[in-house]
Amino acid sequence: MATIEIEAQTSLPDHTQLPCEDGTFVKNFQEHPQSILLTESIWSKLQEIHPDQQFCIGQDSGIYWRITEPPQKGAVSPDWFYVPEVSPTLNGQSRRSYVMWQEFVAPLIVLEFVSGNGQEERDQTPYKGKFWVYEKAIRVPFYGIYEVQKSSLEMYHLIEGQYHLMPPNQRGHYTIEKMGVEVGLWQGIYKNIDLPWLRWWDVQGDLLLTGEERAETAEKLAEHEKQRAEKAEQELIRLRELLAKAGVNPE
Repeated sequence: MATIEIEAQTSLPDHTQLPCEDGTFVKNFQEHPQSILLTESIWSKLQEIHPDQQFCIGQDSGIYWRITEPPQKGAVSPDWFYVPEVSPTLNGQSRRSYVMWQEFVAPLIVLEFVSGNGQEERDQTPYKGKFWVYEKAIRVPFYGIYEVQKSSLEMYHLIEGQYHLMPPNQRGHYTIEKMGVEVGLWQGIYKNIDLPWLRWWDVQGDLLLTGEERAETAEKLAEHEKQRAEKAEQELIRLRELLAKAGVNPE
């Protein structure tokens, strides 16, 4: 069996030989910042999970799961996905795509951002539909369909080879235990756009912040502490003045 796998690996194309783009463009202005937000906010958490740095994240990148002609027909391109326990590079090269027959490790979670009516993301047509490919071919444990226009998120969990719609927890989030996080919708402003963004929380329900958000939070905290100190100093001066008027030595 090992000999067959080695021969297959050497005869099949790898990520450097397969197309990494198909000439199409991102469908709207929200998809790119949404991917960045997901990656930046979970990065420190993944550093904790993988101190050896063995993981990779794909953003609108191809996952090749079968050989076809043309090659692109044998690939799907999730808007965001995470693969644990794999090298972030291959032979010192940046990944051009994620090739299942070269890797043998499926993504743990795949997220799709709906820009149409969601039919493509829910298509269960064998060998063609995204839903079928993630469920039956790649076998991704967690699959999320995010519809910004409807402000909705559907999360599916693969159980015994079949996707089951996950119920939200009491916070309205979906728990991904292996990552130690929850995923859900957050209404707010990111990159000057006010939308229901797809975001991560820790299992205690605390929002995972981007580096920029952490810096802003620290700045606000420092400003608050400065104002508190200034107010305390002003109050101390006022009390000393009152004591001095009363003929009491404040010292």
